[in-house]
Amino acid sequence: MSRRRFLRTASSGALAACAPRWVRAGAPALLPGRNPHDIRIEEVTFGYEDFLYRAPIKFGGLVLDRVTLLNVDCVVRTADGRTAKGFGSMPLGNIWSFPSRILSYDTTLAAMKSLAGRIAKLSSDYREPGHPIDINTALEPAYLKAAAEVSRQLNLAEPIPKLCALVTMSPFDAAIHDAYGKAHGLNCYHTYGPEFVTRDLAHFLTPEFKGETLDRYVLKDPKPRMPLYHLIGALDPLTDADIKHRIGDGLPETLPEWIEYNGLTHLKIKLNGDNLDWDIERVVRVDHIATESEEKRYARQWHYSLDFNERCPNVDYLLEFLRRVRQLTPTGFQRIQYIEQPTARDLKTHRANVMHAAAKLRPIVIDESLTDLENLLLAREMGYTGVALKACKGQSQTLLMAAAAQKFGMFRCVQDLTCPGASLIHSAGIAAHIPGVAAIEANSRQYVPAANRPWEARFPGLFKITDGTMDTSVLTGRGLGAV
Repeated sequence: MSRRRFLRTASSGALAACAPRWVRAGAPALLPGRNPHDIRIEEVTFGYEDFLYRAPIKFGGLVLDRVTLLNVDCVVRTADGRTAKGFGSMPLGNIWSFPSRILSYDTTLAAMKSLAGRIAKLSSDYREPGHPIDINTALEPAYLKAAAEVSRQLNLAEPIPKLCALVTMSPFDAAIHDAYGKAHGLNCYHTYGPEFVTRDLAHFLTPEFKGETLDRYVLKDPKPRMPLYHLIGALDPLTDADIKHRIGDGLPETLPEWIEYNGLTHLKIKLNGDNLDWDIERVVRVDHIATESEEKRYARQWHYSLDFNERCPNVDYLLEFLRRVRQLTPTGFQRIQYIEQPTARDLKTHRANVMHAAAKLRPIVIDESLTDLENLLLAREMGYTGVALKACKGQSQTLLMAAAAQKFGMFRCVQDLTCPGASLIHSAGIAAHIPGVAAIEANSRQYVPAANRPWEARFPGLFKITDGTMDTSVLTGRGLGAV
């Protein structure tokens, strides 16, 4: 069944009736031309978990103090009749993926929950067998159509953005990948070669990828250890003098305490983007405090990443920021590894914000803008030199974008959505299996450690950090390796 035909049947609710004979009959017989490793979706269920943060985080001019996790279970069947159950989890990061000055937090969260219900039904009703990447590629247009329908039915003053739809669909995609790996008794990263994925990358990306398969751009085995990027939010106290009231839960509360506690060497600094003096002072101050702490530990080198969350009004703001930071702290400037999404995510509307000059100084990566291949290609044209890959945009899309970024020689990093538990394991797996990714961002241990506790004993090397690195050698279990 073609994608066009599927979309027509999805809108009419006739998915099951139009399913192929292999699926309708439920028989193990394989139709000609089918990959013997293909699976079909049998059942999809989902639920939620809510957690309050131990401390609020500020980014993009907004403050967040809670998280809702969307947890998905998916049962799949192989061509020979075996079944396997996969699991996916992701924070519903509505404040990041659906930022609004009009709609409330509760309204955008409710919209994502409504969309999750639609996605679950579309996924359950889809009966075409395939590899998880085939299934996600076929389903994504229907998911996006559902997002538009939810926006209309809820009378939202602003429609659900594509980024928000990707976040909502990501745990469903993860659950399918997880189930696929378990069905074949393999870690997912062993299932991206031509024996599993029938189509070459040109089908999903551009003609330049003709004859190439995804396993060329993905490591079968994870890097054994990776540095951890620690987040410094705009509200986070740097020293004791910044603390008005201590939390007192036994975890660190200042930057020197965190550096000592986790042995940190990588620091991600959240900046405001609308207050140049504050942003410059923040970086200079972090560098001063970090230098003191790292020298006490006899650290030889440490690194920073900077994230404006698209708040800079224009590229001139960024260039002036970099000029003054380099003037005030030349060594601090040298420690900047990359800069994330300095200006607005809508690249088509803001074509004047080209990054060629800034990218000569440091890699400039797209984050919020990276919702599809079209925007990746546009970002390259506008001078962006890197990509921020995220599990919350879907395992399928993330791996395809990682392949494109490698083909085009772009800087690669994997970023967080304050992912706890299974979602952190998922994110760490991406970072550990994509060549060129140097570190893992993981800040749930800072803001929502309660959500990590059920996982700490099972994966201590991922959730308990003492030397500034994560033990990613453990990411070899079946499926995505979490459960």
